[in-house]
Amino acid sequence: MEALETRRKNGFASYISLQPHYNLVERQDYESDLLPVVKNYQVGVIPYFSLAAGFLTGKYRSQQDTEKAARGAMVQKYLNDWGFAVVAALDKVALDHGSTPGRVALAWLLAQPGITSPIASATNEKQLIDLVEAARLKLDAGSIQKLDEVSARKAAV
Repeated sequence: MEALETRRKNGFASYISLQPHYNLVERQDYESDLLPVVKNYQVGVIPYFSLAAGFLTGKYRSQQDTEKAARGAMVQKYLNDWGFAVVAALDKVALDHGSTPGRVALAWLLAQPGITSPIASATNEKQLIDLVEAARLKLDAGSIQKLDEVSARKAAV
């Protein structure tokens, strides 16, 4: 906010986008600190690690799943009851929508205020299809609420 105000007062070029770490399991910093600024100054948001290094795809469901994976160490902090509850909710919503957890996680992100486009990577054709299809998936209010509730628990932990 300070940078945007300094820009406004001095007639400098403006920021047009922000690239925060934001996804279903990393919500607190963006939603509490950055979202009010994004709304007030109409800054676009392009979050990175939109799938939490693959955790939100359901790829990592145990410690063993992380051992040979390139990003396995990055998801260690989510391998707990809370993280697995988020993945279980993604599984349920994905089943309800005939979709996949990764698509649902990205669709949730796209439904959030201020989000312009998430950053997510694919290493094979199936993953690429999930990324494309996520843009077409529109979650109903009940599905968004379910994901909001389960993922917001981290703030209380």
